[in-house]
Amino acid sequence: MTEIRDNATYFRREILTRLARAFLKNTLIDEVDHLPLEIRPPHDTEAYRCCIYKERAILRTRCLAALGFRVEEDDEVTPLSEYARRALVREKPTAPVMTVLDIACNECVQSSHVVTELCQSCLSRACVRNCAFGAISFEGNGKAHIDPDKCKNCGRCKEACPYQAIAKRIVPCENACPVNAIHHGASGRAEIDFDKCISCGRCMRACPFGAVMERSQLIDILRAVVTDKKKVVAMLAPAIAGQFEGGVEKVVSALKGLGFSNVVEVAVGADETTRKEAMEFIERMKRGDQFMTTSCCPAYIQVVKRHVPELAQFVSDTATPMHYTAAMVKKDMPDAVTVFVGPCVAKRYEGMNDDQVDFVMTFEELDALFKAADIIVNDCAPAEFDAIPSAQGRAFAVTGGVAEAVRVAINGEVELNPVCINGIKPAMLRLFKTYPKGKAPGNLIEMMTCEGGCIAGAGVVCDPKKGAKCVEAFAHKAPDIEPVGKKPE
Repeated sequence: MTEIRDNATYFRREILTRLARAFLKNTLIDEVDHLPLEIRPPHDTEAYRCCIYKERAILRTRCLAALGFRVEEDDEVTPLSEYARRALVREKPTAPVMTVLDIACNECVQSSHVVTELCQSCLSRACVRNCAFGAISFEGNGKAHIDPDKCKNCGRCKEACPYQAIAKRIVPCENACPVNAIHHGASGRAEIDFDKCISCGRCMRACPFGAVMERSQLIDILRAVVTDKKKVVAMLAPAIAGQFEGGVEKVVSALKGLGFSNVVEVAVGADETTRKEAMEFIERMKRGDQFMTTSCCPAYIQVVKRHVPELAQFVSDTATPMHYTAAMVKKDMPDAVTVFVGPCVAKRYEGMNDDQVDFVMTFEELDALFKAADIIVNDCAPAEFDAIPSAQGRAFAVTGGVAEAVRVAINGEVELNPVCINGIKPAMLRLFKTYPKGKAPGNLIEMMTCEGGCIAGAGVVCDPKKGAKCVEAFAHKAPDIEPVGKKPE
């Protein structure tokens, strides 16, 4: 069983499953208008909103995103069946990747620090002493009070309080965003600044109301597999280990049961990334470069382009495992449709800008497909991959995996001082700007936007800790990569 973290996750997956099931039955256009009513029928007594009609309106917008459309562009009049017709004939998906369901937004109170009932009116008054803005005073009841007009939300009072009586009231989506790309708009509801957005999907996972969704490519993929009957190749990201009960080999069989022509490991492409990145690192170090960062995390690449352009010259020129895998597939089968299957929402944006990649599907969407087709992965017979990658290629999915792969590949030819950035936060952007000024913490910096690595991407269906253990175990089944560097005598 795949994990359901909360009701927002449940409804998102339920809609994906129902849309896929309707497509497979060839009844999508006939059924899609009724989906909100079917999910929240008249006799359903469990209420999440002010009324069941608002809940159905929200479900309609969830369907829009699952069909691949921007909710912000909806006129609220066009029926879902018309959107389904458009989805069935569109040429290709378009950016942006994320979309906000404004009707679902709770209009959260602005992030701030507040004094709780735990305040003891202590003699220390460390909160006052540590506030540089004069925002804290003591009221007639002896309890501390924070003036919201003076407070800068620095959090020093929270850290200083011996009773932990000061709490930070957060806006979950804003708090989760590593680049401050989501904010309260003029209406009080969430808006995404797409000039800042890196498409990581953290806001989607963080919002308790499910007010942010990714624009799915599920219908496009089903069209290629079922309707057009094209040769469609599924490219499985290394993070697949642990996502489904039964193991990776059974996932291969299940994908072929869905109609995919072939299934390849993206870890094969990761080996190519390792070889090229190792050779590039050796070359850069010999010519005297300060450092090099890895390039396989698409969200990090957007961080550089949109927020820290100072780092651009230090980013590896090597392409991602997804690109190399897709290029290998296209070389062998020029007419094939390539579908990356992985944990990462940002890969969708990368795929739109890579002519070797046709579509991107998350593990969450794959889970919905399996359910829609009544395929239980654990009941499938195991199937082998045509090509076996290295252990290091399979370990790309966890923090430290890319750096370790490069270490093995360079074989000691040049000095290596690796540092792994395990998750990106807003405060780190200022730190990154110091790296080109001689303050880089190492000469090879592995950049992972998600804490823990790809196994914690927004599109996973299992706990990241479990995923990390499974990736490790799966990697151990493969041989080490052949070094490209010459070990000094």
